[in-house]
Parts: sequence; structure tokens; C-alpha cells
Amino acid sequence: MQNISLCMIVKNEENIIDKCLVSVQDIVDEVIIVDTGSTDRTKEIARKYTDAIYDFEWIDDFSAARNFSFGKATKDYILWLDADDILQPKDRAEFKSLKETLHSSVDAVMMKYNTGFDTQGNVTFSYFRERLVKRSCLFQWREPVHEYLEISGNIINSDVCITHTKTAYAPTNRNLSIFEKLLSQGKELSLRGLYYYARELKDNGRFHEAIEYFNRFLLSGKGWVEDNIAACSELARCFGEEEMQEQQFLALTRSFIYDTPRAEICCQIGYIYKTRGDYYKAVFWFQLATTLKKPENSWGFFQNDFWGYVPCIELSVCYDRLGCRKEAERYNELAGKYKPNDPAVEYNRIYFESSKIVRLNE
Repeated sequence: MQNISLCMIVKNEENIIDKCLVSVQDIVDEVIIVDTGSTDRTKEIARKYTDAIYDFEWIDDFSAARNFSFGKATKDYILWLDADDILQPKDRAEFKSLKETLHSSVDAVMMKYNTGFDTQGNVTFSYFRERLVKRSCLFQWREPVHEYLEISGNIINSDVCITHTKTAYAPTNRNLSIFEKLLSQGKELSLRGLYYYARELKDNGRFHEAIEYFNRFLLSGKGWVEDNIAACSELARCFGEEEMQEQQFLALTRSFIYDTPRAEICCQIGYIYKTRGDYYKAVFWFQLATTLKKPENSWGFFQNDFWGYVPCIELSVCYDRLGCRKEAERYNELAGKYKPNDPAVEYNRIYFESSKIVRLNE
């Protein structure tokens, strides 16, 4: 059995850190807390679980703080979490099994990160992250913001999922400020930095500038395929906000250069035609999405609803608009198979039934 250190960097997390630590207290052997300037009860709460609490002066560099925390670990492997991450009961059991069976030849373990959920608790957005690493490998965190752990060697995927518990995303300019501080100092952004700076610009409503940086990233020709596809999708959203529909369409089809079409992209194209009222073309793209197979063992971003539920529910709407009632009902029922008791599916069922009654009474 491998011993595991949990390393966390925190600041003003009194409302959530207890839930995080409770979820892992019986599966880690050491807890390292690095506080970057809390003014609330964060450290007081953390002391229920560990005495290994360290202060770290914030220098606008997440990697520096995380590397500091890793430097305090003493066990065989290091797990990292944020204060708003938890392990669900099923994943705790999976983690215990992994801990008991993990071979010392493994250098890093990838775990799925579930960050988006619908009203019924179904996972709608997820991706893999490097979560558990061998301490002796001395892996380092890179990038001051949107940091990543640079890993190599024997890397495996795990069935363990980490659950992100924030209920809503509220854009701030914290990350954007770090990027712009670097630029003001004359520092050149890395390729990854270009991509994430563009995303921060987009999230802060600076679409014209975001378009420039997404294009700079893509034109480098050196991006990771998953980031390239995501950049095309985000670029299209920027063009949509700027009401540049032709460029929006071209940005989406640009993603086909990097891999077979992704369901998320096909649905975005379908939405363009649906918004125009061109339901025949919308049907083509939503139907294409239903035929695609999700890439296996990919570490990229996936919006799970687009690989089944979304195109089916949209096809139900489009076929209804086209007067093809049987097809509309068929796709609504298919959507219901992906999400039983879904409110939209139930609404459509009532709508279709009431329409039948109206026709019978005419």
C-alpha cells in the first residue's frame, strides 16, 4: 500500500474547506495546507485535520505556491485538491482500492474532474487532470495562472473522479490581472498562456481581444489537439457575441482540421442554423452529432450532454418546426433515454399530447 500526502493551497475558504477535508481524511496519510493570506477561519478549521499549516506570501503565481506545498510533503505519493473539491462516497471507495493496488512503478495518475452538473446532478462537463504523482519524481508546477503539473514517465488513467462543488461560476479579473501584469513587465506568454489569456478575455467580455489571442494561439500550429479544438469553439463564441456569423461558422469548421468532428462543435453549428430558422440544415448537424463516438482515453474537455441528450432534444424541436411530428416525438423519447424524468422531455410529451387533442377536436 502506498502512503499519500494531500497538498492544498487555500485562501479564505472557511465555508468549504471542512467538506473537502472530511471527504478525504480516511484515505490520505498526511495533509499539507499552504495558506496564501486568509483573513477568515480557514486555518482554524484546517487545524482539525492537520498541524502542517504553512503561510506563503502571495506573489501572483499559483505554481510557486503549489510547488511550495509539494516541497512539504513526505509520503510516497502526492494528491492535490482545491478547497472546493471533494470525493463522493463511490470515489472514496475507488481511491482506497487504488491506494492498495497502486504499483510503485506508476509515476502519475490521471483522474476525471467533474465540474459541471445539471439540475438532477448528472455530470455535464468533465476532463482529466494529473492528480496523484510520485513524490520522488519531483514533478514541478508550471505557469503562474491556469497552472499545470508537468508529468512524464508511467502515467495511468483511474476510475476515481474528483467533484468540483462550486454551484456557479462568477467571472473575476483575478487571472486576467495576472496575465496583464506579466505583459506589462514585457514578459512573453507561453503557448498555453496565449490560450488561457484568450479565455480570460472572453470570460470578461473583451471579445475582440480574445479573437486576436485565440487566432495567435491557433496560428502557432503547436497547440495540443484538445486545446486547438476548444479554442475553435471559444473563438466561435466570440464571433457570435460580435454578431459575425460567417466567421463563427468558419471557426467551428476549423476544428475539423485537428480531429474528427466533435459533438459539441456539431451542435454549435446546429444552433446557428436553428437560430436562423433554417431547420433542415440544423437537423443535418444535430443528426451528425448523434452518430459520433466520443474519443476514448482522451484528456480533453467533454460536455457530456452533447454526446446524446442535446442533439436529440434539439432534433425534437427542429422536426416539430418542420411539421414532422413522429420524428419529433421519436427524438424526444431518445432524449429521455439519456435523461429519464428530464423536465424538457416531460414538457415536450405534454406538448405533443395536447397537440394531438387539438387536432382531434378540429
